[in-house]
Amino acid sequence: MEQPAIAKFELPEDVIALIPMRNVVLFPHVLMPITVGRVKSIAAIEHVLQSNSPVGIVLQRDPSVDDPDLAELCLTGTMARIVRHITSADGTQHAVCQGIERFQIKELVEGYPFLAARISHIEETTQPSTQAEALAVQVRERATEILSLLPGIPAELGHALQTTRAPSQLADITASLLDTEVSEKQALLETIKIEERLQKVLEILSHRIEVLRLSKEISERTKEQMEDRERKYLLREQLKAIQKELGEDGDNDQEIAQLDEAITKAGMPEEIETQVRKELQRLRRMPSASSEYSMLHTYLDLITELPWQLPDESPIDLNAARDILEADHFGLERVKQRIIEFLAVQKLKPQGRAPILCFVGPPGVGKTSLGQSIARALQRPFVRVSLGGVHDEAEMRGHRRTYVGAMPGNIIQGLRKAGARNCVMMLDEIDKMTASAHGDPSAALLEILDPEQNSTFRDNYLGVPFDLSRVIFIATANVIDHVSPPVRDRMEIIDLPGYTREEKLQIALRYLVQRQREANGLREDQCEMTVDALDSLIANYTREAGVRQLEREIGRIMRHVALRVAENTHLQVRIDAPNLDAILGPAKYEYEVASRTSLPGVATGLAWTPVGGDILFIEATRVSGSGRLILTGQLGDVMKESAQAALTLVKARANELNISASMFEGIDVHLHVPAGAIPKDGPSAGVAMFVALASLFTNRPVHHEVAMTGEISLRGLVLPVGGIKEKVLAAQRAGLKTVLLPARNQKDLRDVPEAAKSAIQFIFLETADDAIQAALAQTGQHTNSELKLV
Repeated sequence: MEQPAIAKFELPEDVIALIPMRNVVLFPHVLMPITVGRVKSIAAIEHVLQSNSPVGIVLQRDPSVDDPDLAELCLTGTMARIVRHITSADGTQHAVCQGIERFQIKELVEGYPFLAARISHIEETTQPSTQAEALAVQVRERATEILSLLPGIPAELGHALQTTRAPSQLADITASLLDTEVSEKQALLETIKIEERLQKVLEILSHRIEVLRLSKEISERTKEQMEDRERKYLLREQLKAIQKELGEDGDNDQEIAQLDEAITKAGMPEEIETQVRKELQRLRRMPSASSEYSMLHTYLDLITELPWQLPDESPIDLNAARDILEADHFGLERVKQRIIEFLAVQKLKPQGRAPILCFVGPPGVGKTSLGQSIARALQRPFVRVSLGGVHDEAEMRGHRRTYVGAMPGNIIQGLRKAGARNCVMMLDEIDKMTASAHGDPSAALLEILDPEQNSTFRDNYLGVPFDLSRVIFIATANVIDHVSPPVRDRMEIIDLPGYTREEKLQIALRYLVQRQREANGLREDQCEMTVDALDSLIANYTREAGVRQLEREIGRIMRHVALRVAENTHLQVRIDAPNLDAILGPAKYEYEVASRTSLPGVATGLAWTPVGGDILFIEATRVSGSGRLILTGQLGDVMKESAQAALTLVKARANELNISASMFEGIDVHLHVPAGAIPKDGPSAGVAMFVALASLFTNRPVHHEVAMTGEISLRGLVLPVGGIKEKVLAAQRAGLKTVLLPARNQKDLRDVPEAAKSAIQFIFLETADDAIQAALAQTGQHTNSELKLV
């Protein structure tokens, strides 16, 4: 901008150059920078600088007017001196002005290249009143407070307020600091009385303090209430940018979004969801190529698939449950009754703690299928957890997530498979677990099977508690003695003994034949099995407590028929008892009791095995020797002691048995139990050993249709034993007609099926003499009036 040359003017004493300001009010005693660009204003500054005279700073009423006249100017302004002046490259003038005093414009003076006005000075009171001083104290305090609420205020400004003592100067300095409208500042400039000016400044300060306080509170509240999603979005975008710069930008956003949605839908408890979301944030920050990424992703997949929420439970229909049990299982009346009672309690108290049922019995008697029937009756999912061969505690409680191959325990995996927190879970073969160097897995079952503790079961892999209290646990075992006592104490034991011959026949007719016929693709009219064929199959080709071998043999017959039908589709095959030899070969089992007990020194005992009851032959003979007792047949310590006690009792009863003392001299007694490859032990062979030895020394054979069980004492008393039902069923399967039992086991016959009790004669023994009279009597003399017959 080209500036005209400014001549030096001599202004009258009451005339000063004016610089109109669009939005600036200068107060006396205050330094303020100004910027001017209008020609007249620049000329005024040039004149002031040449003449070293003061300049008048006034506010124009309308900022848009470029050349204001007297009507466009505020009449009260501030006389100032220019302390510093700078001219920029574009011709704009920058000056720092210091206010001196107020003045009043009387009129504008023409004839100058700048605005000039005749003014009158405004005098202020030099001696402030007491009220003014009091107001000044209040203004100083409020000004200091407002400075503390404003960020970035220099400390020198606060110091200037504290050191300013004149009330008039304090009012002007404070007014210049106020962040208020220009009109309000002009009003303060036009207020001449000190008390009134201080009062107005104090009111404005109070109002600004309240506004600043409220603004600060709103800012803090807004910051605290900032939505978490927006903050996460911002952080997530920043993380994406960082990962992109590091070359770790992956395509896992969709996977993480799916996991986030799955966590929301899972319905976890609040504290668990909080912890899982922390893991999700860790996953979000990990590069997808990291090995820990896949491990953590697998963990989150698992934990979101677990059934955290309890589903709606269907009402229990006891009549329907009875129908299901009757349709699925034949016999087992006491077991069915206990299951119905169990379901009745569940119906009356759904939120109660259910007892842990443990079905104990030989293989093939239907333990697992009973659990499936319970699940059907409850209308709940069924899941089976096989514990056979489990030897590591981690297989029950899970592995800690310290390596890539970590996985949850069998219980959590079963729940994930079932998909319901109130499922029926069968712990199969609970007696087949073994302890090892990795811990005892049965110890982990203590918490799982305890209704008081399993509501907070903690799997090592999950790392968070899971509620198992609504899971119905059902365990199965073949031998309950192999289960540790603490685990056994937490369960209700329900014995499932073997089936009788008649029960096996009914099971085959109702279930097995039809199932194997369908499994081999045959229709009912293409293959028929007679009752005689099934009865012969049970008697001559199977000898078991359950029906698995029977089903396998029926399957062999059906495969034979399927071959013939495949060759001739119009063929109809009828299987009768005589056909079994051609299909299955010669009979696998035969009744050898008569031939093996026809000689003196052989007795038939009854034994309990994990697969049901069985018969046991005990053979005794005399050889030349030195009076030793030789025991063979893989006998355990208990049976060895029973043999020694039996021989001692025979010697003690030699006179009653008419045995000469010379018969014990110069001989060895050899006691043998055949099938020597099978270890044998137990406290129930004493009676059979005593009878075998008595038969040997009296040269009287034991009746071939008599079997016995029981233990003896040196006084000749017969002691009670266990496994009566299994032993009686074994005697029935072997075709025996009479069974000798300890008298104190008479109560155990209540568990024996009626078919077995009606087919066998029972003799109850009080002493060893009763056994001799019953076993060594001649044919037809077993009904001696001195014996107790049932």
